[in-house]
Amino acid sequence: MFSVILQNTVQAVEKTTDSIAVNQKQIQWDLKWMGDRKVHLIKGAESMEAEMLSFDKESKTIQIRLGHKTATLQVKDRFDLLLEKMGMNAGGSGALKNIKAPMPGLILDLKVKPGDEVKKGDVVLILEAMKMENIIKSPGEGVVKEVKVSLKQSVEKNQVLIQF
Repeated sequence: MFSVILQNTVQAVEKTTDSIAVNQKQIQWDLKWMGDRKVHLIKGAESMEAEMLSFDKESKTIQIRLGHKTATLQVKDRFDLLLEKMGMNAGGSGALKNIKAPMPGLILDLKVKPGDEVKKGDVVLILEAMKMENIIKSPGEGVVKEVKVSLKQSVEKNQVLIQF
C-alpha cells in the first residue's frame, strides 16, 4: 500500500496483481500502455490518455498530464508511511518533534541527553528487539528536549523515546 497526495488530498492506493483500489474502492479501468510513459485509460464510456511528464526520485513527485490538464502527485511508499507513523518523517522543514520506538524492545544504550544537538544520521539510542541490537538514528537535526526512557527500560511500539 502507498499514498498519493493530489491537490492536498491524500488517497490510499493498494495495488495487487489483478486490481487497484483507491481508498478501498476497486477501480475498474481498462489500461493500454502506449509507451513507457503513456497510457490510454477507458472507464465505462469515457476514454482519455495519461502521460508521465517528469519523475523526481528524491522528492518522490510525479508530474502527469491527464487529458488536457497537468497535475503533480506526491507519492509515499510503505516505508515513508511507516517512518511518518513513527514520527520520523524526513520531509517538511527537517525540524524533529520526537522519535518513537519502531518495535517493542529493551533500551540497551542511550547516546544523547537533554540539551544535546543531533544531526541527521547520529545514533541516539540502541534498542534490543528479538535478540538483535537495533541502532536508532536521528532522521533530522535538532536539540534534544527530553529523553523519555531510561537504560534497561522495556518500550512498546510507537512509544515516544526522545522529544525535540
